[in-house]
Amino acid sequence: MTRVSTSALRRLTTSLLALLLLANAPAHALDAEVVKKLAAEDTAPKLEAINALARAADPGALPVLEALRDGNLNVTPDGRVLILADGVAKDAVTGEALAQVPPGLEAVGINNRLRSALDSALSAFALFSSDREKRLQAARGMEGSTSVSLLPMLNKALEKETDPKIRSILEQTRAGINVADRDPRVRLEAVKVLGQSDQQRTKLLLLPLLEKDASGQFAESDASVRQAADLAITAINRRVALSDYSGRLFAGVSLASILMLAALGLAITYGLLGVINMAHGEMIMIGAYATYVTQQVVRTHLPGLLEWYPLAAIPVAFIASALVGMALERSVIRWLYGRPLETLLATWGISLFLIQLVRQIFGPQNVEVANPAWLSGGIELANLTLPYSRIAIIGFAAIVLLLMWLLLARTRLGLFVRGVTQNRAMASCMGVNTGRVDLLAFGLGSGVAGLAGVALSQVGNVGPDLGQSYIIDSFMVVVLGGVGQLAGTMYAALGLGVASKLMEPYIGAVPTKILILVLIIAFIQRRPQGLFALKGRALEA
Repeated sequence: MTRVSTSALRRLTTSLLALLLLANAPAHALDAEVVKKLAAEDTAPKLEAINALARAADPGALPVLEALRDGNLNVTPDGRVLILADGVAKDAVTGEALAQVPPGLEAVGINNRLRSALDSALSAFALFSSDREKRLQAARGMEGSTSVSLLPMLNKALEKETDPKIRSILEQTRAGINVADRDPRVRLEAVKVLGQSDQQRTKLLLLPLLEKDASGQFAESDASVRQAADLAITAINRRVALSDYSGRLFAGVSLASILMLAALGLAITYGLLGVINMAHGEMIMIGAYATYVTQQVVRTHLPGLLEWYPLAAIPVAFIASALVGMALERSVIRWLYGRPLETLLATWGISLFLIQLVRQIFGPQNVEVANPAWLSGGIELANLTLPYSRIAIIGFAAIVLLLMWLLLARTRLGLFVRGVTQNRAMASCMGVNTGRVDLLAFGLGSGVAGLAGVALSQVGNVGPDLGQSYIIDSFMVVVLGGVGQLAGTMYAALGLGVASKLMEPYIGAVPTKILILVLIIAFIQRRPQGLFALKGRALEA
C-alpha cells in the first residue's frame, strides 16, 4: 500500500478548499463603487468608471459595458445598478438574477463622448478572443486611441498575441499613447515604433513634438525625441508616397484593362474594314445590359447560383453584342464601304437609336448590377486596398487578349482576317470570301466590346449612356497603337491608363484628357502608322 506524505496531503486539502470556494463564489464581483459611478448624472464619473473597468480587464465587466452601450443599464431609486434585458434584471456588480424587476427603474443615458470611450473599451475586451478575426477587428477599432486607461489591457494583449499583423497594430496603438508619456525614454521608444508606420494619421501624433510655442521653445524638451520624430515623419512620408503611387499604378493598370477590352474589337473592325464605327460604344452598353438581364434571370430561376452569374453573363454578353454587330454590318455598313464620312454619320445615328431603344426597354435610370461575394472586398497591403473586382478585370482582360491572339494567329479565320486586312484584293483572288470575313470580323469585334460591358458592370453604373464614356478613348487607343494591331492596342491602353491616373491628381481629370489628346496628335504627326504599323505588299506599295 502506497503511503501519502503529510506535505502532499496538505497540498491536496488546500486545492480542494480552493475549488469549493470557487464553486460557491458568484460569477463575478466587480467594484461596487466603480459600477455605481456608471449611473452618475455627470459625464466625468461615468468616463472614469468606464476607464477603470477597462484597466481592470475583468471579463465580468464586459456585460456591464455592453448593457450601458445598448441602453440596458438601469438604476433603482436607492442607487442600485441593474442590467435589464429580456424582462430579466441582474445585479451589475454580482451578476445575480433578481426574482422580479424592481419598480422605478431609470435607464442610464450616454452621450457621444461616452459612446466613443465605450467602443474603445469593448474593443479592448475583444483582444482576448480566440477568434483571430475578432481580435484583428478589435485591434483596428482601437487604432488612433490615445486613452491611457487602455495601456494595461494593451500590455496584457501583447503578452499573449502571436499574430504579427495584430501585434503590429497593438504596438502602434500603444506607442501612440506612450508618445505623451512624461518619461523621455518612453517617448523616444514610442516615436521609434511610430516611425515604422505607413499611415498618414500617425504623423498627427508626431507633428506636435516639433511645434514651437509663442516664445520659440519646442513643445518637446528632449532633443533626441525631436530628432527621432523628424526622422520618423520623413520615413512615414516616404512610405505613404510609395503606397500612393502604387495605388495610382494599380488604378492605371485597371483602367488600361478596361480600355483594352473596349478597344480590342474596334482595332479589328477599324483595321479590317476601315469603318469608323461610332456605335461601338453601344456594343459595350449591350454587353453590360446583357449582364444585368443574366443576373435577373439567375436570381429568379436559379437563386442558389446567383454568386456565379458573372460567369454565365460572359457568353451571353458576347453573343448578344456579336449578333447586334453582325446585323448592323449586314443591314447598313456593307453598303457604305469606302465611304468613311457616310459610315461615320450612319453609325452615329445607329448609336442614338440603340441608346433610345435601351431607354424604352429598361428605363432612363441606371440599373443595379451587384457584385457577387467573391468579387467584393479586396487585398489589403499596408494602407492600400486592391479590390477583387479590379483584380478580376485585369485577369479577365489578359485572358481575352490571349484568346484573341490565338484566334488571329492560330486559326483559319484568323488567317483570313489577317490576309484581308493586309491585301483585300489578293485575298479575294485566292478564293477568300471577303464579305463573310467582314461579317464574322465585325461580329467578333462587337462581341469583344460586349465583354468589356461585362467588366464595366462590376465597377461602375450601368445606364443607357455607358458606351459614350469610352468610345473616344477607344479610338485614341486604336490610333495610337496602330490600326489592327493587338500588341499596339495593349501597349497603347496600358500607356494611356497609367498616364491618366498618374497625372489626374496633379492637374485634374479634364486637363489630363486634353493633354493626352494633344500628345497623341503630336505623336501621330511624327508617326502616322502608330506604335506598330501593318506590313504587307499592298501597304508598302
